[in-house]
Amino acid sequence: MKYYVIKRDGRKVSFDIAKIQNAIERSAKNLNLLMPLESICSEVENRIRQEYTYEITVEQIQDLIEDTLVDLRLIDIKNSYSNYRKERTRIRDLKSELMDTVHNIGVETDRDNANVGNNFSSKLLRIASETNKWHNLSKMPKKLAKLHELGDLYYHDLDSYNLTINCLHIDTGKVFENGFNTGYGTIRQPKRIESAAELSCILLQSSQNDMFGGQSHVNFDNDMAPYVVFTREEILEEYSALKALKGEEAFNTFIENKLIQRVRQAMQGIVYNLNTMHSRAGSQVPFSSLNIGIPQSKEAALVCQIFLEEYEKGLGKNEQPIFPNIIFRVKSGVNRNPSDPYYALFQLACKVAAIRMNPTFMNLDADFNLAYYNKGILPATMGCRTYICSNINGPEGPNRRGNNAPTTINLPRIGIAAKGNMDRFWELLDQKLNEAKESLLHRYGILKNLKVKDLPFVVGEGLMLGSEGLGPNDSIDPILKNGSWSIGFIGLAETLVALTGKHHGECEKARELGYQIVQCMRDFTDKTTEDTHMNWSCYATPAEGLSGKFVIQDRQHFGLIPGVTDKDYYTNSYHVPVGFPISIPDKIQIEGPFHKMCNAGHISYIELDGYPTGETIEKIVRYAYENSNISYIGINFHLRYCKDCGTYVTEHVKNCPTCSSTRIQGISRVTGYLSLDERFGSGKSAERQDRLAHDENHSNTYINV
Repeated sequence: MKYYVIKRDGRKVSFDIAKIQNAIERSAKNLNLLMPLESICSEVENRIRQEYTYEITVEQIQDLIEDTLVDLRLIDIKNSYSNYRKERTRIRDLKSELMDTVHNIGVETDRDNANVGNNFSSKLLRIASETNKWHNLSKMPKKLAKLHELGDLYYHDLDSYNLTINCLHIDTGKVFENGFNTGYGTIRQPKRIESAAELSCILLQSSQNDMFGGQSHVNFDNDMAPYVVFTREEILEEYSALKALKGEEAFNTFIENKLIQRVRQAMQGIVYNLNTMHSRAGSQVPFSSLNIGIPQSKEAALVCQIFLEEYEKGLGKNEQPIFPNIIFRVKSGVNRNPSDPYYALFQLACKVAAIRMNPTFMNLDADFNLAYYNKGILPATMGCRTYICSNINGPEGPNRRGNNAPTTINLPRIGIAAKGNMDRFWELLDQKLNEAKESLLHRYGILKNLKVKDLPFVVGEGLMLGSEGLGPNDSIDPILKNGSWSIGFIGLAETLVALTGKHHGECEKARELGYQIVQCMRDFTDKTTEDTHMNWSCYATPAEGLSGKFVIQDRQHFGLIPGVTDKDYYTNSYHVPVGFPISIPDKIQIEGPFHKMCNAGHISYIELDGYPTGETIEKIVRYAYENSNISYIGINFHLRYCKDCGTYVTEHVKNCPTCSSTRIQGISRVTGYLSLDERFGSGKSAERQDRLAHDENHSNTYINV
């Protein structure tokens, strides 16, 4: 009599004893069979024929196999088969989830990354991304895969786990001097500011195609300065005949005006290019950052000034430029004080930030930045907050380096699981730190198999430290040794509520515990650096898509816990909860100490209600940098403008007062970068709705804002 097997999708196929034999054989391949495999399979088949008449489901066959193995007292084989069965079920579930995800992406791209659009290229890239995530999970050790799947840890950019590394501070000046090749010919050193500006954008775009994170020009204004000099010389030569006619003073003024005109055109081109040119198969514009503000020449100061002025103008209809993220570095004796030589640039940066929410500000007088500055190293950062300076394997500083990859710990889950027992909390935290370390060492083991030709631009063209002397078939291991491996965290506020009932914004005891927790993580990464002779660092995770993922998993497991799992997101890294009323000085003083601990990257935000003035932003930044050790801050407000005529409008206005259009565009900051409101993921959308403006009314410390 012919038997049929009903598969999980409902199809009927002929019964085949060989498939049962293969399954048992695979599950027991490392065990000694106490009886012939054929005898075991024969017993299973006999039971099938005795208990079922015409057909049987796959699950029923698997149950019968387990029962038969138990009855035959083959317990080790039964346990091995059960584990094999569970693993196969897990893989099927992953495949099913993958297929559902692919279908949903075909409808609309998700918002894990607010910079990704919804066009063909974006959808195709997201489908490839989800497929490679599944591949990497299925290939890594089961323990590590489950830590990610269950939400204990998060492996950032899992789709790139086996393909590339994270981010890079580009030493633009050196790249220009040496020339570079994007694949079809050598680009020689530019000879004028317009060419240098265009190539600076191409550097960012080409680097982005080799990496999964962002890139920055580490010292943009100074790196552009030589090309201002070249352009001045070109103009002088072109118009030399006019010198005798105009007289020296008038001629020099004429030349400088011509120069300013060309620098202005070049800087405008950068703003437009970085908001229109696409990378990564056309799915997004480059995640770009520019570090400016510490000019070492009058030409660098001119670049800094004109770039800020051109960014302030916005795009064609006064639209907000999303990129680049601008980091204005502030230093006493250079630009912070009215008596400093470049104080006017600081004032201009504050004025532009009041209109465009950019630049953000970096404090070079924070003690850990100052220590490098005094050694001749200029610290830099990115909009995504990547910070790297220390190096156990080579030259210090950010130039030609970045974070290789981060793993983030679900800190609130540890706080919940500890149930108020601090000994248990520290034990669990140590366990997760070691598991995070294990995950990054595994990732390192995978990535060092990549060759230079796999990252043809950033490594092949020598943009990364450690690439010197490498050939196309050499391992990228030397550059991995100069980059850093980052262990991050999310939701310190919710962790403290789980442990103490209050977060660090409302309770001094909780605050001190928060410092102890993050310092413990920093101590762990410092020790791991010594133990492994690799660069490890503590990361204040931005958590764009992750903010809404961990909390959903924890709510399903632990239920709704007030102050912990009762929102649709976990709070960003060490930040005071966005919906908690707190003054500007208190937020600065509370969050400031975390910046020194988080040496892989950090940022604090000041949220304002309505549109500020440049004077307001200057007061905030000056207060922060004169009264705390805080390093990197951004001033946030909800920017809204008419998409038809560019008029800025206030919150809740539905019709443009100038042209009556209802096409109002909102812009907010997410994880360091600006983004269109509609591109926020669900977690970040919920967080943005909860954001309260900060003022001086809840503090014993006074600042006149």
